[in-house]
Amino acid sequence: MLSQAVSKAPSPNCDDRPGEEISLLVVHNISLPPGQFGGPGIRQLFTNCLDPDEHPFYREIHELRVSAHLLIDREGQVIQFVPFEKRAWHAGVSQFEGRERCNDFSIGIELEGADDIPYTDIQYQVLADVTRELMALYPEITPDRIVGHCDIAPGRKTDPGPAFDWERYRNLIIG
Repeated sequence: MLSQAVSKAPSPNCDDRPGEEISLLVVHNISLPPGQFGGPGIRQLFTNCLDPDEHPFYREIHELRVSAHLLIDREGQVIQFVPFEKRAWHAGVSQFEGRERCNDFSIGIELEGADDIPYTDIQYQVLADVTRELMALYPEITPDRIVGHCDIAPGRKTDPGPAFDWERYRNLIIG
């Protein structure tokens, strides 16, 4: 489906969409442990295999049942956790243009990162490439229907954070 090389790590944290057209792309960030990159924590969290004894923070989150469609790591590698036609559990309590339950009609992409740490050049390029492909597959996803988690869950979420360069990303999408 994507021209980008994609590895798969199926997450059980998904279900069928309720007949909604895919019309929104949500950009997130995640790092596990917080602020650390390159470890297995994200994959373990999304596949319900996070060991609560591996890091003190994991004791707080190991029972969460969350996922995203894709993760783009710091080196630009893409891991798919949930097929696009399924509903990933990435947005939580959310609203876009008056519609609640954004998981029903969105695709969630996680960037390995943190709100205040710059993302890598390759992450921007891969995210833009993937975005263009998703926009071709799902024409209801338009540039004005690409948002951050902070936009659909304000006050609850801050990602992808101030370190994410929206102008750069949007220029790459159209370029």
